[in-house]
Amino acid sequence: MTILTLSKLTKTYGERRVLDEVTLSVAAGERVALLGHNGAGKSTLMKLVLGLIHPDGGTAAIAGHAPGSAVARALTAYLPENAAFHPAISGREQMRYYLRLRGQPVRLADEILEKVGLGDAAGRRIGTYSKGMRQRVGLAQALIGGPRLMILDEPTSGLDPVSRREFYALLDELAANGTAILLSSHALSELEARTDRMVILSQGRQVAEGTLADLRAEAALPLTVQITPQAGQGAALLDVFPDGRLVDQRVMLTCAPAEKLTVLERIAAHRPLIADFDVHAATLDDLYSHISGRAA
Repeated sequence: MTILTLSKLTKTYGERRVLDEVTLSVAAGERVALLGHNGAGKSTLMKLVLGLIHPDGGTAAIAGHAPGSAVARALTAYLPENAAFHPAISGREQMRYYLRLRGQPVRLADEILEKVGLGDAAGRRIGTYSKGMRQRVGLAQALIGGPRLMILDEPTSGLDPVSRREFYALLDELAANGTAILLSSHALSELEARTDRMVILSQGRQVAEGTLADLRAEAALPLTVQITPQAGQGAALLDVFPDGRLVDQRVMLTCAPAEKLTVLERIAAHRPLIADFDVHAATLDDLYSHISGRAA
């Protein structure tokens, strides 16, 4: 079931077109990453989905309902990059307040805070929380009511590496239970294994969409092959791979994705000279830089 549907969504401020006919969908249980440089249109798109502003053209729907409508608001949760809360109240008091606003029983406050790793800090004033802990309070309020769609803007900002892993594990659990997730992040390395699809915006236009494999196939960036020679075999290995170069006692070369099997056959044919080897495909950072640069 498709939860979020955007069709030729357009938004203009004065003479500047901030979004230019963006079309995408997010299905139940799908995690979609929204990528783009500052000013690419990500925040505008999120505001349109949340019903905070209205498009100049195109349509948007959340499970068939208009953004900003009562039903759409009930189905949607939002976590901004910098969640702000009153410093004088505790995490528990803050959650009870949000639960009342959403018509949920206040007894759920501690359970939700425990889920985001704040069980031990529930009674402390939010003014004593670190930025990462405040971000967890924001995530906790976004979980109230079991939203069908979660909109997350730089959600791991301020989180340490362990907290980031726990955060994405929680997103995996939500997706497994059918929540559609649209998130924006500049931490591209985090997204490679944690999202199902990526959408890249550049100057308001949708310039690429697909899985990591799709983007790699489209970009066709070369693979990097690192070959570690047996002791004393560096020069001999360079004779076998004249297209390579010796870097830190390893032979480095690149090849087109279609040539990977040929390179592996060459490696296998000279196994006595080789101690180890690695093949590295383009990372999401590489793909983003390539696709954004091409679009610009």
